[in-house]
Amino acid sequence: MTGRITDPDVEILAVISATLRNDYVEDDSEWAQSPFGWIKTRPSRQVGKIGEQLVAGWCAAKGLDVTKATDSEHDRVIGGLATEIKFSTRWRSGGYTFQQFRDQHYEIAICLGIAPFDARCWVLPKDLLKRHVIGHTPQHTGSSGSDTFWIQSAPEDGFAWMKEWGGKLSDALEVLNRLSA
Repeated sequence: MTGRITDPDVEILAVISATLRNDYVEDDSEWAQSPFGWIKTRPSRQVGKIGEQLVAGWCAAKGLDVTKATDSEHDRVIGGLATEIKFSTRWRSGGYTFQQFRDQHYEIAICLGIAPFDARCWVLPKDLLKRHVIGHTPQHTGSSGSDTFWIQSAPEDGFAWMKEWGGKLSDALEVLNRLSA
Protein backbone atom coordinates (compact mmCIF):
# COMPACT_ATOMS: atom_id res chain seq x y z
CA MET A 1 0.00 0.00 0.00
CA THR A 2 1.36 3.38 -1.02
CA GLY A 3 -1.29 5.55 0.64
CA ARG A 4 -2.70 6.80 -2.64
CA ILE A 5 -5.08 5.44 -5.23
CA THR A 6 -3.49 4.03 -8.37
CA ASP A 7 -6.34 1.95 -9.81
CA PRO A 8 -8.62 4.04 -12.10
CA ASP A 9 -11.72 2.10 -10.99
CA VAL A 10 -10.93 2.77 -7.35
CA GLU A 11 -10.48 6.44 -8.27
CA ILE A 12 -14.01 6.48 -9.73
CA LEU A 13 -15.36 4.98 -6.51
CA ALA A 14 -13.46 7.58 -4.48
CA VAL A 15 -14.98 10.45 -6.48
CA ILE A 16 -18.48 9.00 -6.08
CA SER A 17 -17.82 8.49 -2.37
CA ALA A 18 -16.76 12.12 -2.01
CA THR A 19 -19.99 13.32 -3.62
CA LEU A 20 -22.10 11.08 -1.37
CA ARG A 21 -20.28 12.05 1.84
CA ASN A 22 -22.31 15.21 2.49
CA ASP A 23 -25.53 13.19 2.35
CA TYR A 24 -24.35 11.02 5.24
CA VAL A 25 -21.84 12.95 7.31
CA GLU A 26 -22.80 16.03 9.27
CA ASP A 27 -20.60 19.09 9.07
CA ASP A 28 -19.11 18.92 12.54
CA SER A 29 -16.69 21.78 12.08
CA GLU A 30 -18.21 23.59 15.07
CA TRP A 31 -17.35 20.54 17.19
CA ALA A 32 -13.74 20.33 15.95
CA GLN A 33 -12.33 22.67 18.62
CA SER A 34 -14.86 21.74 21.30
CA PRO A 35 -13.74 19.96 24.47
CA PHE A 36 -16.79 17.74 23.90
CA GLY A 37 -16.11 17.04 20.21
CA TRP A 38 -14.51 13.66 20.89
CA ILE A 39 -17.84 12.39 22.26
CA LYS A 40 -19.40 12.67 18.81
CA THR A 41 -16.79 10.23 17.48
CA ARG A 42 -17.82 7.47 19.87
CA PRO A 43 -20.33 4.72 19.04
CA SER A 44 -23.84 5.39 20.31
CA ARG A 45 -23.63 2.56 22.84
CA GLN A 46 -20.77 4.44 24.55
CA VAL A 47 -22.29 7.92 24.36
CA GLY A 48 -24.96 7.15 26.98
CA LYS A 49 -22.33 5.86 29.41
CA ILE A 50 -20.21 8.95 28.82
CA GLY A 51 -23.26 11.10 29.59
CA GLU A 52 -23.83 9.21 32.84
CA GLN A 53 -20.20 9.74 33.82
CA LEU A 54 -20.37 13.46 32.97
CA VAL A 55 -23.49 13.95 35.11
CA ALA A 56 -22.11 11.89 38.00
CA GLY A 57 -18.81 13.78 37.93
CA TRP A 58 -20.47 17.19 37.71
CA CYS A 59 -22.85 16.40 40.59
CA ALA A 60 -19.97 15.13 42.74
CA ALA A 61 -17.92 18.24 41.91
CA LYS A 62 -20.88 20.34 43.09
CA GLY A 63 -20.93 18.56 46.45
CA LEU A 64 -23.79 16.13 45.90
CA ASP A 65 -23.49 12.57 47.13
CA VAL A 66 -23.30 10.26 44.10
CA THR A 67 -23.47 6.49 44.53
CA LYS A 68 -24.09 3.45 42.39
CA ALA A 69 -27.63 2.50 41.50
CA THR A 70 -29.51 0.30 43.97
CA ASP A 71 -31.11 -1.69 41.12
CA SER A 72 -31.03 -1.94 37.33
CA GLU A 73 -33.96 0.47 36.84
CA HIS A 74 -31.95 3.66 37.34
CA ASP A 75 -28.39 4.83 36.72
CA ARG A 76 -27.20 6.44 39.97
CA VAL A 77 -28.38 7.68 43.33
CA ILE A 78 -27.70 11.42 43.42
CA GLY A 79 -28.48 13.46 46.50
CA GLY A 80 -30.38 10.47 47.86
CA LEU A 81 -32.66 10.28 44.78
CA ALA A 82 -32.82 7.30 42.43
CA THR A 83 -31.78 8.99 39.19
CA GLU A 84 -32.13 8.09 35.54
CA ILE A 85 -29.61 9.95 33.36
CA LYS A 86 -30.29 10.92 29.75
CA PHE A 87 -27.75 12.51 27.44
CA SER A 88 -27.79 14.20 24.05
CA THR A 89 -25.43 16.20 21.92
CA ARG A 90 -27.04 19.17 20.20
CA TRP A 91 -28.74 18.33 16.92
CA ARG A 92 -28.45 20.41 13.77
CA SER A 93 -31.90 21.80 14.59
CA GLY A 94 -30.43 23.37 17.72
CA GLY A 95 -32.21 21.12 20.19
CA TYR A 96 -31.68 17.91 22.09
CA THR A 97 -33.30 14.49 21.98
CA PHE A 98 -33.48 12.42 25.15
CA GLN A 99 -34.40 8.79 24.57
CA GLN A 100 -35.46 5.54 26.22
CA PHE A 101 -37.66 6.86 29.04
CA ARG A 102 -39.46 3.99 30.74
CA ASP A 103 -41.77 3.75 33.72
CA GLN A 104 -39.13 2.25 36.00
CA HIS A 105 -37.84 2.69 39.54
CA TYR A 106 -36.41 6.23 39.64
CA GLU A 107 -37.49 9.49 41.23
CA ILE A 108 -35.89 11.97 38.85
CA ALA A 109 -34.32 12.05 35.41
CA ILE A 110 -31.38 14.32 34.74
CA CYS A 111 -31.25 15.29 31.07
CA LEU A 112 -27.90 16.72 29.99
CA GLY A 113 -27.54 18.30 26.56
CA ILE A 114 -24.08 19.24 25.28
CA ALA A 115 -23.34 21.79 22.55
CA PRO A 116 -19.81 22.53 21.29
CA PHE A 117 -19.21 25.25 23.89
CA ASP A 118 -22.27 25.12 26.13
CA ALA A 119 -24.51 22.71 28.01
CA ARG A 120 -28.15 22.55 29.08
CA CYS A 121 -29.54 20.42 31.90
CA TRP A 122 -32.96 19.63 33.33
CA VAL A 123 -33.87 17.75 36.50
CA LEU A 124 -37.28 16.26 35.77
CA PRO A 125 -39.32 14.54 38.49
CA LYS A 126 -40.84 11.26 37.34
CA ASP A 127 -44.41 12.49 37.90
CA LEU A 128 -43.69 15.36 35.47
CA LEU A 129 -42.37 12.86 32.92
CA LYS A 130 -45.56 10.84 33.33
CA ARG A 131 -47.62 13.95 32.54
CA HIS A 132 -45.64 14.94 29.45
CA VAL A 133 -43.52 12.03 28.16
CA ILE A 134 -44.14 8.54 29.53
CA GLY A 135 -47.31 7.27 27.93
CA HIS A 136 -47.47 10.28 25.58
CA THR A 137 -44.52 10.31 23.15
CA PRO A 138 -43.68 6.74 22.08
CA GLN A 139 -40.19 6.36 20.74
CA HIS A 140 -40.95 3.30 18.66
CA THR A 141 -44.09 2.24 16.84
CA GLY A 142 -45.86 -1.08 17.13
CA SER A 143 -46.61 -3.20 20.16
CA SER A 144 -42.94 -3.93 20.83
CA GLY A 145 -42.17 -0.22 21.25
CA SER A 146 -44.91 0.80 23.63
CA ASP A 147 -42.68 0.91 26.72
CA THR A 148 -40.10 3.50 25.58
CA PHE A 149 -40.71 7.21 25.23
CA TRP A 150 -38.66 10.25 24.33
CA ILE A 151 -38.33 13.99 24.48
CA GLN A 152 -37.84 14.54 20.79
CA SER A 153 -35.94 17.57 19.53
CA ALA A 154 -36.40 19.76 22.57
CA PRO A 155 -35.41 23.34 21.75
CA GLU A 156 -32.10 24.46 23.19
CA ASP A 157 -33.89 25.98 26.19
CA GLY A 158 -36.37 23.10 26.52
CA PHE A 159 -40.12 22.93 26.07
CA ALA A 160 -42.34 25.22 28.16
CA TRP A 161 -43.14 22.44 30.64
CA MET A 162 -39.38 21.97 31.26
CA LYS A 163 -38.53 25.62 31.96
CA GLU A 164 -38.84 25.60 35.76
CA TRP A 165 -36.78 22.41 35.98
CA GLY A 166 -33.47 23.71 34.62
CA GLY A 167 -31.93 25.13 31.50
CA LYS A 168 -28.50 26.40 32.46
CA LEU A 169 -26.42 24.05 34.59
CA SER A 170 -26.75 26.43 37.55
CA ASP A 171 -30.55 26.32 37.22
CA ALA A 172 -30.53 22.51 37.17
CA LEU A 173 -28.27 22.45 40.23
CA GLU A 174 -30.73 24.64 42.14
CA VAL A 175 -33.55 22.23 41.26
CA LEU A 176 -31.46 19.23 42.23
CA ASN A 177 -30.49 20.79 45.58
CA ARG A 178 -34.14 21.65 46.27
CA LEU A 179 -35.38 18.13 45.45
CA SER A 180 -32.63 16.35 47.35
CA ALA A 181 -32.98 18.48 50.51
